[in-house]
Amino acid sequence: MSDVLVALDVPTLGEALALARRVEAHVAGFKVGLELLHAEGPRVLREVVALGRPVFCDAKLHDIPATVARAAARLAACGVRWVSAHALGGPAMLEAAAAGLAGTAGVLAVTVLTSHTGDNLAALGIACPLDEELARLACLAAAAGAEGVVCAPSDLGVVAAAAPGLLRVTPGIRGPGDAADDQARVATAATARSAGAHYLVVGRPITGAPDPAAAARRFGVGFEGTLE
Repeated sequence: MSDVLVALDVPTLGEALALARRVEAHVAGFKVGLELLHAEGPRVLREVVALGRPVFCDAKLHDIPATVARAAARLAACGVRWVSAHALGGPAMLEAAAAGLAGTAGVLAVTVLTSHTGDNLAALGIACPLDEELARLACLAAAAGAEGVVCAPSDLGVVAAAAPGLLRVTPGIRGPGDAADDQARVATAATARSAGAHYLVVGRPITGAPDPAAAARRFGVGFEGTLE
C-alpha cells in the first residue's frame, strides 16, 4: 500500500492525466497545485478525481472567512479529498474552510512552507523559534477542526507531539543525491516515514524522472531501500 501523493505540477490537463495514468498503479493519490489549478480551473480536479484515487487540492486558501468558505465549497463540489488552507489565516478562517467543505473533504492546514527557514520567519516578523511556531500552528489547526497539516519532514516530530490527532502530509521528499530545488527543508522518504508522516507528497523526483512510473514505484512503501 503506497502513501505517496504525486504532485501533478504540470501546465496542462492533458499532461496531468497522462502523468497520473503512468504512475497510478504505484501511488496512493494525486496532488493538484496552484499551477495546474490556475491553468485549467476546477475541471482539472473533476478529471483527476475521476481516475479513482484521492485528490489533494493544494489551493492554499488564505482570505477572509466568508470568501474561504465559498471557495472551499466550490472545491468540495469537484470531489476532492483534501483542500489546503494557510494556518496563518487564523482559527475563524480554518473553521470557515471546514464549514465550506461540509464534511465531504478535510482541511489540511499549511504550517510553515518547506522553503522557509528560521531566518525567513524572522524577516516576516515571527520572532519565536521555528519549533514554537510549528507547535502553535498545529494546535491552532486542531482546535479549528482541520483534519491534518502540511509540514516539512523535519517538522513531523514537533507537530505530532503538539497535535497527535492530526493527519501529517509531508512535501519536500527527495531521494539521495536529488536536488533540493527551492525547498530548504527536505528528507528522504524513509526518514519522513520514520518521523511519523502519514502521506508523502512527491513532485519533481517523480515528474522529472525519465520513467515516472519506475520513480513512483521506488518511492513506495517497501521499495525505498533502492533510493535511501
